Amino acid sequence: MKKINTLQKILGLYFLATVILWVVLRVQGSTGGNANYWYSFLFGLTPLFAGIVGMAKSGIWGRFHSALGRAVFFISLGLVLWGFGETIWSYYNFFKGVAAPYPSLADIGFAPSIFFWVVGTFYLARASGAWLQLKRSRKAKVFAIVAIAGLSVLSYYLLVHVARKGVLVPQGETALKTVLDIVYPLGDFLAAIFAFLVFMLSFKYFGGYYRLAIGAILLGLGTMYIGDIVFSYTTTVGTYYNADFGDLILNVGLTLLSFGVLGFSVKPPLQKAASQGSVQE
Repeated sequence: MKKINTLQKILGLYFLATVILWVVLRVQGSTGGNANYWYSFLFGLTPLFAGIVGMAKSGIWGRFHSALGRAVFFISLGLVLWGFGETIWSYYNFFKGVAAPYPSLADIGFAPSIFFWVVGTFYLARASGAWLQLKRSRKAKVFAIVAIAGLSVLSYYLLVHVARKGVLVPQGETALKTVLDIVYPLGDFLAAIFAFLVFMLSFKYFGGYYRLAIGAILLGLGTMYIGDIVFSYTTTVGTYYNADFGDLILNVGLTLLSFGVLGFSVKPPLQKAASQGSVQE
């Protein structure tokens, strides 16, 4: 994708506004209250609306009738669910006075979002031909296995040995929180692995027209992985607050994912698409 479309430009301006709000909160030293709650609510709107647009626009790719249509739809659905989870989170903030409702009903939105990101990036790999190359490439298989194993070890170290001092379920913490703390970042990275393989194995997909969009999805998933680890750590050691540095990381990750999805809201010039053939089923 060599040009940024109108929706992506609007997204960029909105992201800039949320970052300005975050900086103001940091300068003021605010760690609680409605201003912080508003930041969480506002950046949660990004995936909600971008996901709705993405689900609607997936129709131009055939939606469930093509691999690319399914990829755009499911990644967008994951964004909508994350935004829905954040809306529930904000309900707890504003109306229940709970600063960090975790685990809570908000996870009904957060948890499934990662599953659909994994599904969406899998279909993106199929649509671009990267999945076929993965099955044929021994190096790609080795990379995927090593990366997943390595990140599993890293996540275990950070979330158990660092955050929990070697205790899997610290006193006063539920087993559900422990499971979610590990599942969230690992799910993010599994989706990032698919996105990375798509980016590396199908660099010339549609003549490179969607290189920027796929790259944004890759970076977004990687950023979400880091953000979820920071979130899990801060909620475990009791230092989390709305609009902290971890929330800024999540905002960046969700904006990148949304930017990538919105990149697929328009088709490339007809001659470029035609030169690359049809999308794989």
